[in-house]
Amino acid sequence: MTQADDVLNERIARIAKIVDDQFTNAQRLANNLSGSSQTIVSTHANEAIDRFTRSQGALVAIDPLSIAQDWVAYVADSVERGVLYLDILRQRGNNYLAHEAAGMPPVLDFEYETIVDGRSLARPVNYSLLRILPPAGVTVDDTKRPFVVIDPRAGHGAGIGGMKPVSQVGVALHAGHPCYFVVFRPKPEPGQTIADVCEAEGLFLNEIAERHPKAPRPVVIGNCQGGWASMLLASSNPEKTGAVAISGAPLSYWAGKEGGSPMRYSGGLGGGVVPALISSDLGNGVFDGSALVTNFENMSPGNTWWKKYYNLYAKVDTEGPRFLEFERWWSGFFFMNEAEIRWIVEDLFIGNKLGTGVSKLGHKNIDLRDIACPVIVFASVGDNITPPQQALNWIVDLYGTTENIKARGQRIIYIVHKTIGHLGIFVSAKVAGREHGAITDTIQAIEALAPGLYELVLEDGADRLHISLEPRTIADIKALDDGLSEDAAFAAVARYSELGAQLYELTLRPLIRSLVTPQTADAYFKSAWPRVQRVAVSDQNPFVAPLAGVAEQVRQNRHPAKADNPFIALQNVWADAIENTLDTFRDINDAFKEFAFISIYNTPWMQEVGQEELRRRAAQSDNREADMRARAEVQAILARVADGGFAEGVVRILIFLARARGGAVRRTRLARSAEVLTQTAPFDSLSEPARARLIHEQSVIVELEPEEALSTLPELIRDANERRRAIDVAIAIAGPTREEIDPSALAKLEEIEATFAAAPHTRPVAVAAAE
Repeated sequence: MTQADDVLNERIARIAKIVDDQFTNAQRLANNLSGSSQTIVSTHANEAIDRFTRSQGALVAIDPLSIAQDWVAYVADSVERGVLYLDILRQRGNNYLAHEAAGMPPVLDFEYETIVDGRSLARPVNYSLLRILPPAGVTVDDTKRPFVVIDPRAGHGAGIGGMKPVSQVGVALHAGHPCYFVVFRPKPEPGQTIADVCEAEGLFLNEIAERHPKAPRPVVIGNCQGGWASMLLASSNPEKTGAVAISGAPLSYWAGKEGGSPMRYSGGLGGGVVPALISSDLGNGVFDGSALVTNFENMSPGNTWWKKYYNLYAKVDTEGPRFLEFERWWSGFFFMNEAEIRWIVEDLFIGNKLGTGVSKLGHKNIDLRDIACPVIVFASVGDNITPPQQALNWIVDLYGTTENIKARGQRIIYIVHKTIGHLGIFVSAKVAGREHGAITDTIQAIEALAPGLYELVLEDGADRLHISLEPRTIADIKALDDGLSEDAAFAAVARYSELGAQLYELTLRPLIRSLVTPQTADAYFKSAWPRVQRVAVSDQNPFVAPLAGVAEQVRQNRHPAKADNPFIALQNVWADAIENTLDTFRDINDAFKEFAFISIYNTPWMQEVGQEELRRRAAQSDNREADMRARAEVQAILARVADGGFAEGVVRILIFLARARGGAVRRTRLARSAEVLTQTAPFDSLSEPARARLIHEQSVIVELEPEEALSTLPELIRDANERRRAIDVAIAIAGPTREEIDPSALAKLEEIEATFAAAPHTRPVAVAAAE
């Protein structure tokens, strides 16, 4: 080894020591942070150190002349990448301006036609109903259950649920379902409220029902804030909705683990609803959704301000189209009326009213327990915007016990992904193909599911994806939390937010409104940073416009550095260090916010204010349900334990077998059950609501009075041949042969057969067709 090599290795070792010390300090800092933050920082540190170690090994084997050549190549490549990078940002700015000039249409990847324009309704809204036209080679069956997608109106425009061929829309279309999409224009109609929007969406469902008279009621899919909108729609229109599937929807905003979910503390530290009211007043009664986008971006500054741009710079030759495609949606900033954002903040983000049963929509009380169709909830541990607790805790708050879910005839299914982030829940093609595909398959057979709480479990098999529904209890959802209730602290925030809004309305609001004009409101909107940064790097800037010609020359004479260039590796280490630093500051800030929130709102004074607020809400709500047996509906069902015929008897037998078997309900068994209960006599004459009611009633009877339910089975099915037929149907669904039935279920089946054998039989009794 030459002396030059020794000098080079010494410098490399010195650089390695500096980098190692930097990340050791970061890890030491991480030890003082919360568990989740510590994991994030340590992961960044370890990845960067590992990357530098690999680059160090490459450098040792290279002589100084090669290093010099690599440096020259790297500098030339960096300059060219810089030009191309700026040109892609210029294209983004131009795309933003063009998209805005076009009225910011939905970013759907599919052709569509407008079915209902909400501006034509009695109460005009900026929402419209689109029918998605199937792409070439895809056939849609109009007798199949329609799917309706509602995207989030959280600062961005509509279309994210169908922005890719493999998406929620694509999965539904390829399964042969008619597909509709609810979209919205950039600005709301004057006087528009959330109640008006919900009413309009109910009218959209009417239109879909008229277009598909032979199809089951539609599935409504809601993403993020479109999720709570879907739940509002289903609770307000229970007779129109066949199922609701919500993804990353924040329905219990107070929930979350200590050391995580820092966004939920923002309301208490930022003045409650007052900032939204001030922003709306500065906008002349209109709230700028770009503020919501900024809040979202601040959750991950490492990605927002560095990683996504560095990734574009580092892969500028290939990353441009993907970056611009996503930015077409991300750069569309939409608006709300003050009444809309106020309801969202007071009833969701700060008040947590919707998830606890005390919310009002117009003059109507909203209770999510009024939803009569199955509800499927998709959440992810990797989602720091809507963690699983915020997506699921409304079930705990509203129902209290699993028995209450069953008593109401409700079927709630949830699925928890381990890693995917918030946007990935409804954007990722991989998730769409796997999780959303499984949800679509499950909905097709959901009618045969007994009331209760289930987890959708996916297992990758050698031949296919295995889908099962595992029975769960309220305790399983509580186990996702850390058991530390902060309800009193958040209730105090809600109370002080109300008082702050009243004080603002009596003092500053009249002054601000007197100074605001349409012109100042327009200037206020244009000054928002998300817009400024896009317009500044567009052809509207005379210093940026010439980039187009320079970039084209660079593309024609591109000199990319080799992939193994050691300075590329060092550049990546440097990039990781910057991202790590930004995220470290983010984690420190989040930890400080949590500390400040707890220090303020966990004081005895604030706790008493919060407890008083909770008592006030409890007085408004029947949330604390009595024992399920005491409910009038349940008592009426139990009084009819011996009433019914063949249909009631078969369903009761199936519930007995499922109860004995316990454990998961496989998709194949559910599909067999759904086929029998929808396509064979006498079930094929039942309407969808009548079939759901039959399953609900028999589930309550078996759950609460199992002995009487068994002893009265012969009274439901009195003919010997019909009893044999009922047993055969049960075997076909549970087996599909006797030998394949679970031992516990088989023992129960033999007990049912013995009960039939010991009871007298008569000719079958005619039963009036259900509605």
